Amino acid sequence: MPKPRKMQVSLDATPYYHCTSRCVRRAFLCGYDALTNTDYEHRRQWVEDRIHLLAEVFCIDVCAYAVMSNHIHLVLHINQPKALALTAKEVCARWHRVYKGTLLTQKYEQTENLTDVELDAVAIKIELWRKQLFDISWFMRALNEPIARMANAEDHCTGSFWESRFSSQALLDEKALAACMAYVDLNPVRANMADTSENSIHTSIKLRVDQIASNQNQPKTLYPFVGNPRQPMPDGLPFKLADYLELVDWTGRAVRPDKRGSICQHLPPILTRLGIAPAEWLILTTQFEKRVSTFAGSENAIRLAAENLGYKKPPGISLARSLFV
Repeated sequence: MPKPRKMQVSLDATPYYHCTSRCVRRAFLCGYDALTNTDYEHRRQWVEDRIHLLAEVFCIDVCAYAVMSNHIHLVLHINQPKALALTAKEVCARWHRVYKGTLLTQKYEQTENLTDVELDAVAIKIELWRKQLFDISWFMRALNEPIARMANAEDHCTGSFWESRFSSQALLDEKALAACMAYVDLNPVRANMADTSENSIHTSIKLRVDQIASNQNQPKTLYPFVGNPRQPMPDGLPFKLADYLELVDWTGRAVRPDKRGSICQHLPPILTRLGIAPAEWLILTTQFEKRVSTFAGSENAIRLAAENLGYKKPPGISLARSLFV
């Protein structure tokens, strides 16, 4: 029986989560449907634009994403301190970029005079929105609902477009985070939709590479790479961008069909820092969803997270012992 969302997401365990949404039956999110002779490729841009908008609105950072033909992959970072630091006006303005809000909150944002009772009602609503701005369920809802409505309108139909809600996996340490991000960024390469990661359109890795190629800073709507862990640690991903790009490029070459799993002699230094053997890394980056159910990380990290969330039996222990040593 699936666990409720509150037993899968815990900031005490980790702020990083891998989320996936899939279409029902044969519904096409994007791509070309040979059965109906219909091209849905333009929908990829719908999804990507929405992801970037929500990254600006929510206090949830987008670490990686890939828009596939019938599903979406996201690696998200819950930024609770950012949400708690927002002023009431900032919370209101952010929420109104996605939802209408109420008549009172609209007047409040426009600095119209409100009575004390009305201000109290606005304050209650804004504190609720503040919590929802770092809630993964609300982020995924704000992403999936508009896409479903637009797709159904285009298809002249009604009913469910997405399969259930969305699946989520907790990424408990650096190894799990790096492996999952690479898994997501390389999804189009493994699906033969692109020959290299930099050519895989509508992915976070392409956006990062394009920014570097044009001598620009890291994308504002993606969680930045800030280098290896240190004190004080800036807000961002605990890797060097150059190391990660080298790792993704090496992994993409190693899992090519004509390579048959062969591994080149020159290994990316980041693998050594993370303490992951090349063979284990390739398993993680090609079979992450199949191997990981709820938690990804070391055995100690899984046991601690399971205890915090009230699990009687920690899931994924055997995987942790074999791949996250």
